[in-house]
Amino acid sequence: MNKLFTTVTKVSFGVAIAIAAVSCNQTAQTGNNTAGDSTVAKTSTASAKEEKIVYINSDTLSEKYEYFKDIRAKLEAKVKKAQSDLQSKGQAFQREVAEYQQKASTMSASERQATEEKLARKQDELGKLDQNASAAIAQDESTEFNNVYNTITEYLKKHAEDNGYTLVLTYSKSNPTVLYADPKLDITAHVIDVLNKEYKDKKAKEKK
Repeated sequence: MNKLFTTVTKVSFGVAIAIAAVSCNQTAQTGNNTAGDSTVAKTSTASAKEEKIVYINSDTLSEKYEYFKDIRAKLEAKVKKAQSDLQSKGQAFQREVAEYQQKASTMSASERQATEEKLARKQDELGKLDQNASAAIAQDESTEFNNVYNTITEYLKKHAEDNGYTLVLTYSKSNPTVLYADPKLDITAHVIDVLNKEYKDKKAKEKK
């Protein structure tokens, strides 16, 4: 019965935040279809040189993005409350069991059977409460972090389009899919600054 919420708030952005922003450079249009193979080759080479790839440090993002930090704190509070409620109910159940054990020798067979059946039902109820609470927290976690993810990806898509980025990758020490990245390509600080400002403005509007 103590299996509750062993994985809550361990969501990583490392796999999720990758935005493929297709380059929209239209300057290669010629107005006719007579270009030869050499022209195609030159255009392809020019396009390749214009490609821009940058990355986000997902560890830093999860540590400094205020929206993510608030969601994590809210989920941790829910877990703590649910664990406290279950612990209280579990202790009450244990007291009933202890009381029954003390009185069992003075009870009739029918009384013992009825009490044991009642205790068995309560134990099942506690197990279901544990499972339901775990499922509810998991659903909340999924919903909340999807909202965080959507907020980040929506901003990154616009940022990539505005700056001509072809691809936005993620880097994380815990999930090093990118083994090396030039620090000059790191846009994490800028992204965090903008996201935190937008989140601060949103919270201020909600309080009005």
